[in-house]
Amino acid sequence: MKKILIHLEADSKASVFDQITAYDAGVDQVIPYGGVELEEVTNLVYGAMFTRGGDNLKNSAIFIGGTNVPTAEKLMQKILATFFGDVRVSVMFDANGSNTTAAALVRKIAYGRDLKGKKAVVLAGTGPVGIRAAILLAKEGCEVFLSSRILARAEEVCKHIQENNKVTITPVQIAGEKDVQEILDRGINIAACCGTPGVQLLDQKVWAAASSLEIIADINAVYPLGVEGMKVTDNAKEREGKILYGAIAIGNLKMKIHRSAVHNLFESNNKVLDFVEIYKIAAQMEG
Repeated sequence: MKKILIHLEADSKASVFDQITAYDAGVDQVIPYGGVELEEVTNLVYGAMFTRGGDNLKNSAIFIGGTNVPTAEKLMQKILATFFGDVRVSVMFDANGSNTTAAALVRKIAYGRDLKGKKAVVLAGTGPVGIRAAILLAKEGCEVFLSSRILARAEEVCKHIQENNKVTITPVQIAGEKDVQEILDRGINIAACCGTPGVQLLDQKVWAAASSLEIIADINAVYPLGVEGMKVTDNAKEREGKILYGAIAIGNLKMKIHRSAVHNLFESNNKVLDFVEIYKIAAQMEG
Protein backbone atom coordinates (compact mmCIF):
# COMPACT_ATOMS: atom_id res chain seq x y z
CA MET A 1 0.00 0.00 0.00
CA LYS A 2 1.45 3.34 -1.06
CA LYS A 3 2.31 6.11 1.39
CA ILE A 4 0.20 9.08 0.31
CA LEU A 5 0.69 12.62 1.60
CA ILE A 6 -2.15 15.10 1.03
CA HIS A 7 -0.61 18.56 0.87
CA LEU A 8 -3.03 21.38 1.75
CA GLU A 9 -2.42 25.12 1.76
CA ALA A 10 -4.25 28.37 1.18
CA ASP A 11 -1.67 29.71 -1.31
CA SER A 12 -2.88 29.41 -4.89
CA LYS A 13 -0.16 26.90 -5.79
CA ALA A 14 1.04 24.21 -3.39
CA SER A 15 4.74 24.59 -2.56
CA VAL A 16 7.10 22.73 -4.90
CA PHE A 17 9.73 22.84 -2.14
CA ASP A 18 7.53 20.94 0.30
CA GLN A 19 6.48 18.41 -2.33
CA ILE A 20 10.06 17.58 -3.29
CA THR A 21 11.02 17.28 0.38
CA ALA A 22 8.15 14.84 0.89
CA TYR A 23 9.39 12.64 -1.94
CA ASP A 24 12.92 12.79 -0.53
CA ALA A 25 11.45 11.60 2.78
CA GLY A 26 10.15 8.47 1.12
CA VAL A 27 6.55 9.37 0.33
CA ASP A 28 5.20 7.41 -2.65
CA GLN A 29 2.65 9.99 -3.80
CA VAL A 30 1.96 13.62 -2.92
CA ILE A 31 -1.52 14.94 -3.70
CA PRO A 32 -1.19 18.75 -3.64
CA TYR A 33 -4.06 21.19 -3.20
CA GLY A 34 -3.44 24.93 -3.36
CA GLY A 35 -5.99 27.68 -2.77
CA VAL A 36 -7.80 25.62 -0.15
CA GLU A 37 -10.72 27.42 1.50
CA LEU A 38 -11.73 26.62 5.06
CA GLU A 39 -15.12 25.25 3.99
CA GLU A 40 -13.39 22.79 1.64
CA VAL A 41 -11.28 21.15 4.30
CA THR A 42 -13.82 18.67 5.67
CA ASN A 43 -14.45 16.87 2.38
CA LEU A 44 -10.73 16.73 1.60
CA VAL A 45 -10.03 15.20 5.01
CA TYR A 46 -12.90 12.73 4.60
CA GLY A 47 -11.13 11.51 1.47
CA ALA A 48 -8.12 10.60 3.60
CA MET A 49 -10.15 9.15 6.49
CA PHE A 50 -12.62 6.89 4.71
CA THR A 51 -10.59 5.33 1.88
CA ARG A 52 -8.48 3.15 4.15
CA GLY A 53 -9.30 1.44 7.41
CA GLY A 54 -7.67 -0.04 10.48
CA ASP A 55 -3.89 -0.23 10.42
CA ASN A 56 -3.86 0.88 6.78
CA LEU A 57 -4.85 4.40 7.84
CA LYS A 58 -1.24 5.05 8.80
CA ASN A 59 -0.34 5.03 5.09
CA SER A 60 -2.24 8.30 4.52
CA ALA A 61 -1.20 11.60 6.09
CA ILE A 62 -1.80 15.34 5.73
CA PHE A 63 0.73 18.18 5.45
CA ILE A 64 -0.30 21.80 6.01
CA GLY A 65 1.92 24.37 4.31
CA GLY A 66 1.60 27.84 2.81
CA THR A 67 3.17 31.23 3.42
CA ASN A 68 0.37 32.67 5.60
CA VAL A 69 0.84 31.03 9.00
CA PRO A 70 -2.36 32.31 10.72
CA THR A 71 -4.48 31.09 7.79
CA ALA A 72 -2.70 27.74 7.83
CA GLU A 73 -3.37 27.46 11.57
CA LYS A 74 -7.09 27.75 10.85
CA LEU A 75 -6.79 24.94 8.31
CA MET A 76 -5.02 22.86 10.94
CA GLN A 77 -7.76 23.47 13.50
CA LYS A 78 -10.43 22.51 10.97
CA ILE A 79 -8.59 19.30 10.08
CA LEU A 80 -8.27 18.23 13.72
CA ALA A 81 -11.94 19.04 14.35
CA THR A 82 -12.93 16.76 11.44
CA PHE A 83 -11.39 13.64 12.99
CA PHE A 84 -13.38 11.45 15.37
CA GLY A 85 -12.16 8.63 17.58
CA ASP A 86 -9.65 6.40 15.85
CA VAL A 87 -10.85 7.49 12.40
CA ARG A 88 -8.06 9.93 11.62
CA VAL A 89 -4.71 10.27 9.89
CA SER A 90 -1.46 11.85 11.00
CA VAL A 91 -0.93 15.56 10.35
CA MET A 92 2.14 17.78 10.10
CA PHE A 93 2.05 21.58 10.29
CA ASP A 94 4.96 23.52 8.78
CA ALA A 95 3.51 26.62 7.16
CA ASN A 96 6.29 28.86 5.85
CA GLY A 97 8.77 26.36 7.29
CA SER A 98 8.18 27.91 10.71
CA ASN A 99 8.14 24.74 12.80
CA THR A 100 11.12 23.00 11.25
CA THR A 101 13.17 26.21 11.14
CA ALA A 102 12.51 27.01 14.79
CA ALA A 103 13.32 23.44 15.75
CA ALA A 104 16.62 23.57 13.84
CA LEU A 105 17.54 26.96 15.30
CA VAL A 106 17.01 25.86 18.90
CA ARG A 107 18.57 22.43 18.34
CA LYS A 108 21.76 24.10 17.11
CA ILE A 109 21.85 26.24 20.23
CA ALA A 110 20.98 23.42 22.65
CA TYR A 111 23.03 20.58 21.18
CA GLY A 112 25.52 19.30 23.74
CA ARG A 113 24.67 22.08 26.19
CA ASP A 114 22.60 22.54 29.32
CA LEU A 115 20.60 25.75 28.79
CA LYS A 116 18.94 25.82 32.20
CA GLY A 117 19.36 29.25 33.75
CA LYS A 118 20.77 30.84 30.60
CA LYS A 119 19.40 34.16 29.43
CA ALA A 120 18.30 34.26 25.79
CA VAL A 121 16.97 37.05 23.61
CA VAL A 122 15.01 36.36 20.44
CA LEU A 123 15.57 39.40 18.24
CA ALA A 124 12.74 40.37 15.88
CA GLY A 125 10.85 37.60 17.60
CA THR A 126 7.20 38.34 16.85
CA GLY A 127 7.08 36.31 13.62
CA PRO A 128 6.21 32.60 13.44
CA VAL A 129 9.80 31.35 13.78
CA GLY A 130 10.67 33.77 16.57
CA ILE A 131 7.60 32.88 18.61
CA ARG A 132 8.26 29.16 18.32
CA ALA A 133 11.96 29.57 19.06
CA ALA A 134 11.18 31.61 22.17
CA ILE A 135 8.85 28.90 23.49
CA LEU A 136 11.34 26.12 22.77
CA LEU A 137 14.18 28.03 24.46
CA ALA A 138 11.96 28.56 27.50
CA LYS A 139 11.17 24.84 27.58
CA GLU A 140 14.93 24.20 27.52
CA GLY A 141 15.16 26.19 30.75
CA CYS A 142 16.19 29.62 29.47
CA GLU A 143 14.97 32.95 30.75
CA VAL A 144 13.74 34.36 27.45
CA PHE A 145 13.32 37.92 26.20
CA LEU A 146 11.43 38.54 22.97
CA SER A 147 11.96 41.76 21.06
CA SER A 148 10.03 43.90 18.64
CA ARG A 149 10.54 47.42 17.37
CA ILE A 150 7.14 48.16 18.93
CA LEU A 151 6.81 47.21 22.60
CA ALA A 152 3.04 46.75 22.39
CA ARG A 153 3.52 44.10 19.72
CA ALA A 154 6.06 42.21 21.85
CA GLU A 155 3.72 42.43 24.84
CA GLU A 156 0.81 41.08 22.80
CA VAL A 157 2.86 38.12 21.56
CA CYS A 158 4.21 37.29 25.02
CA LYS A 159 0.71 37.39 26.47
CA HIS A 160 -0.48 35.02 23.75
CA ILE A 161 2.43 32.67 24.49
CA GLN A 162 1.62 32.66 28.20
CA GLU A 163 -2.05 31.92 27.59
CA ASN A 164 -1.51 29.16 25.03
CA ASN A 165 1.80 27.56 25.99
CA LYS A 166 2.08 28.22 29.72
CA VAL A 167 5.59 29.65 29.55
CA THR A 168 6.66 33.14 30.56
CA ILE A 169 8.52 35.28 28.03
CA THR A 170 9.59 38.86 28.76
CA PRO A 171 8.73 41.45 26.07
CA VAL A 172 11.33 44.09 25.19
CA GLN A 173 11.50 46.92 22.70
CA ILE A 174 14.54 47.08 20.42
CA ALA A 175 14.34 49.91 17.94
CA GLY A 176 18.03 50.73 17.58
CA GLU A 177 21.62 50.01 18.59
CA LYS A 178 21.19 51.57 22.03
CA ASP A 179 18.32 49.20 22.80
CA VAL A 180 20.39 46.21 21.67
CA GLN A 181 23.21 47.28 23.96
CA GLU A 182 20.84 47.64 26.91
CA ILE A 183 19.34 44.17 26.51
CA LEU A 184 22.76 42.54 26.10
CA ASP A 185 23.87 44.31 29.28
CA ARG A 186 21.25 42.27 31.17
CA GLY A 187 23.61 39.31 31.04
CA ILE A 188 22.31 37.75 27.86
CA ASN A 189 24.04 34.46 27.00
CA ILE A 190 22.20 33.57 23.79
CA ALA A 191 21.00 35.73 20.89
CA ALA A 192 18.68 34.16 18.32
CA CYS A 193 18.09 36.45 15.34
CA CYS A 194 14.78 35.87 13.55
CA GLY A 195 14.49 39.01 11.46
CA THR A 196 13.31 39.44 7.90
CA PRO A 197 15.77 38.81 5.06
CA GLY A 198 18.34 41.54 4.55
CA VAL A 199 17.88 43.28 7.91
CA GLN A 200 20.92 43.56 10.19
CA LEU A 201 20.05 43.19 13.86
CA LEU A 202 23.44 42.91 15.57
CA ASP A 203 26.46 45.10 14.84
CA GLN A 204 29.75 43.28 15.28
CA LYS A 205 31.20 45.86 17.62
CA VAL A 206 28.18 45.47 19.88
CA TRP A 207 28.03 41.67 20.06
CA ALA A 208 31.81 41.30 20.25
CA ALA A 209 31.90 43.54 23.32
CA ALA A 210 29.05 41.75 25.13
CA SER A 211 30.96 39.90 27.86
CA SER A 212 28.15 37.49 28.84
CA LEU A 213 27.16 36.58 25.29
CA GLU A 214 28.16 33.01 24.38
CA ILE A 215 26.07 31.90 21.39
CA ILE A 216 24.60 33.75 18.39
CA ALA A 217 22.34 32.17 15.75
CA ASP A 218 20.79 33.83 12.70
CA ILE A 219 18.20 32.46 10.24
CA ASN A 220 18.70 35.26 7.68
CA ALA A 221 20.54 34.06 4.56
CA VAL A 222 20.16 37.33 2.61
CA TYR A 223 22.87 39.99 2.82
CA PRO A 224 23.19 42.01 4.89
CA LEU A 225 22.84 39.17 7.37
CA GLY A 226 21.14 39.63 10.71
CA VAL A 227 24.53 39.48 12.40
CA GLU A 228 27.40 41.57 11.12
CA GLY A 229 30.61 39.56 10.91
CA MET A 230 28.87 36.20 10.62
CA LYS A 231 28.95 33.86 7.62
CA VAL A 232 25.90 31.86 6.55
CA THR A 233 28.02 28.71 6.72
CA ASP A 234 29.17 29.27 10.30
CA ASN A 235 28.44 26.07 12.22
CA ALA A 236 29.64 26.39 15.80
CA LYS A 237 32.32 28.72 14.45
CA GLU A 238 34.10 30.76 17.11
CA ARG A 239 34.37 34.45 16.31
CA GLU A 240 35.26 37.17 18.82
CA GLY A 241 34.98 34.56 21.57
CA LYS A 242 31.37 33.67 20.67
CA ILE A 243 29.97 30.53 19.02
CA LEU A 244 28.09 31.37 15.80
CA TYR A 245 25.48 29.51 13.76
CA GLY A 246 24.61 30.89 10.33
CA ALA A 247 21.53 30.45 8.17
CA ILE A 248 22.93 27.73 5.92
CA ALA A 249 24.07 25.62 8.86
CA ILE A 250 20.64 26.00 10.45
CA GLY A 251 18.94 25.39 7.10
CA ASN A 252 20.81 22.14 6.49
CA LEU A 253 19.57 20.80 9.82
CA LYS A 254 16.06 22.14 9.08
CA MET A 255 15.93 19.99 5.93
CA LYS A 256 16.96 16.87 7.87
CA ILE A 257 14.29 17.60 10.47
CA HIS A 258 11.65 18.20 7.78
CA ARG A 259 12.37 14.91 6.04
CA SER A 260 12.48 12.99 9.30
CA ALA A 261 9.17 14.49 10.43
CA VAL A 262 7.44 13.56 7.16
CA HIS A 263 8.81 10.02 7.47
CA ASN A 264 7.57 9.92 11.08
CA LEU A 265 4.00 10.70 9.95
CA PHE A 266 3.59 7.20 8.54
CA GLU A 267 4.48 5.32 11.72
CA SER A 268 0.88 5.57 12.96
CA ASN A 269 -2.38 7.29 12.05
CA ASN A 270 -2.67 9.53 15.12
CA LYS A 271 0.36 11.83 15.10
CA VAL A 272 -0.02 15.61 15.26
CA LEU A 273 3.34 17.14 14.41
CA ASP A 274 3.23 20.71 15.66
CA PHE A 275 6.39 22.61 16.59
CA VAL A 276 6.70 20.90 19.98
CA GLU A 277 6.48 17.41 18.48
CA ILE A 278 8.78 18.35 15.62
CA TYR A 279 11.34 19.59 18.15
CA LYS A 280 11.19 16.20 19.89
CA ILE A 281 12.22 14.68 16.56
CA ALA A 282 14.97 17.28 16.20
CA ALA A 283 16.22 16.52 19.71
CA GLN A 284 17.16 13.03 18.56
CA MET A 285 19.52 14.44 15.92
CA GLU A 286 23.01 15.80 16.13
CA GLY A 287 23.13 19.57 16.06
